[in-house]
Amino acid sequence: MKRSRVTLADVAAMAKVDRAVVSRVINKDPTLNIRQETRERVLAAIDRLGYRPNVAARSLRTARAHMFGLFIPDFANPVYAEIIKGAESEAAAQGYVLVTGSASGAGLGEYMDRIGQGRIDGLLLAGAGDESGLVEHLDRAAIPWIMLNNRSRSVERYVILDDERAAALAVEHLVRLGHRRIAHLAGPAHADTAGRRSAGYSAAMREARLPEGPIVAADYTPAGGAAAMARLLAGPERPTAVFVANVASAIGAMEGARSAGFEIPREVSIVAVHDLELASYLFPALTTVRMPLAELGRRGVSLLAGLKPDDRVAEVLAGPVELVQRRSTAPPPG
Repeated sequence: MKRSRVTLADVAAMAKVDRAVVSRVINKDPTLNIRQETRERVLAAIDRLGYRPNVAARSLRTARAHMFGLFIPDFANPVYAEIIKGAESEAAAQGYVLVTGSASGAGLGEYMDRIGQGRIDGLLLAGAGDESGLVEHLDRAAIPWIMLNNRSRSVERYVILDDERAAALAVEHLVRLGHRRIAHLAGPAHADTAGRRSAGYSAAMREARLPEGPIVAADYTPAGGAAAMARLLAGPERPTAVFVANVASAIGAMEGARSAGFEIPREVSIVAVHDLELASYLFPALTTVRMPLAELGRRGVSLLAGLKPDDRVAEVLAGPVELVQRRSTAPPPG
């Protein structure tokens, strides 16, 4: 009968090494002294057999949960799906289970309970605000934790994307098309990402020697984007183009423009940060700036796996940031 689960012994047999060697390779034991050829043979066997550590048994042996938490603001925001995908992939490769929750679900209190019970070995906070009470709580819990694409004013422990560069790419694209009245549909005032994207917008407008257009803040939801776009287009300085801080907001912004009687892109161009598959299925297809979201999740877990509770991390992720031009942007009317 065929086994349903690949074991450590199976990997050891294929790699022609002892089971202890396989275990120490998986656990990245720094004291293990073997030839590189042997290490590669073990890794190849793990990959070929699709071996995954038995997390429950491993937890009993090590008195660790081998579980990471990932806390996000809202499952409804599709941007977080890419981050989760990358984080799950890396967690599995590191021998951890990833548990994901949101502010709209059980809330951060559940994570605090899990931490207190020793059921989480580390925590990733994606998009959380700068809450000093939370930081103090996590520090007292003495577990590693990292903010993903968010920074706290009270501690250096984050991995962020180059949001300022993303904003600049969007504005530069609109300037090349000939736009001079470029508005900004910004993110919520409390969000660190929104601040960095607004800074990128302002810097790019200065570089182009253009006055900043109207700036209206909205939350990262379609409803927020629709309401903000309605305010922008009803103002006295109607823009010919709008840079939107988030793709979810942009979906609503496009509907807001259509509801106000404006044709996209003939009367108003729209470009947004973050590229998702659904952007190409909108009407018209949305021009975006692609960011390495999955890599952000992977990097967060990779750092967390080797982090000590008192360690500090301050990293801007080096990854491709590129414009994806579609049909929602065009030269200005006239």
